[in-house]
This record gives sequence, structure tokens and C-alpha cells, in this order.
Amino acid sequence: MPSKSKVAREEQSIYWKNKLDQRLFVLSEKGIEPKKIAVDTAVRKIRAKLRDTEGRLRVISSMEKKVEEMAEIKAQKLAAPKNTKSGKKKGEENAPEMSKGRQKKKKKKKD
Repeated sequence: MPSKSKVAREEQSIYWKNKLDQRLFVLSEKGIEPKKIAVDTAVRKIRAKLRDTEGRLRVISSMEKKVEEMAEIKAQKLAAPKNTKSGKKKGEENAPEMSKGRQKKKKKKKD
């Protein structure tokens, strides 16, 4: 049962539920007590397979949900306008005319 397909796992779940119902019906027809039915090895094995299949179905559905959420986030990012950088640009008036090092050299030459 190493299938990762949701459809295959759902079919397996139905299969194991039917097997469990059949086994419980056979044991109840024989007149076995409910306590003994609960500890029957075949019933326990079928229930374990059913739990395993249901658990894998939950994982598959959570993975599908996560993929949908990621696609939604990606679509939102693509639709959002791009932000421009707010840093200094060439030719801005706030930029000093000369670097401090050049200003010091120029000052020394004047002295």
C-alpha cells in the first residue's frame, strides 16, 4: 500500500471498512462476546490497517491544503506592486559635493 494517491487511499479505506464489517458480522453470528471480538487478532489487524489508511489520508489532505495556501501566497505576491528602494540615488541634492577626505586635503593645501 505505498500509494500516495488520494483516490487509491480512499478505495483502500472503503476496502478495510468492508472487511471489518464482514469480520464483525461473522463473529457476532457465531455468538462471540463483544469483549472477545475486540481482542480478536483479525479485527485488531484490520482496525490497524484502517487507522493507517485514515492517517495517510489526513496527511495527503494537509499537503494539498498547504499547496493551495502556497499558491495563494504566490499569487498575492505577484499581484502586489513592487516597492522601489528608498536609498540615495545619484544626483540627489543631499549628497555632499566632495568627500570628507578630499575636503581635508583641500583645507591643508590652503593652509
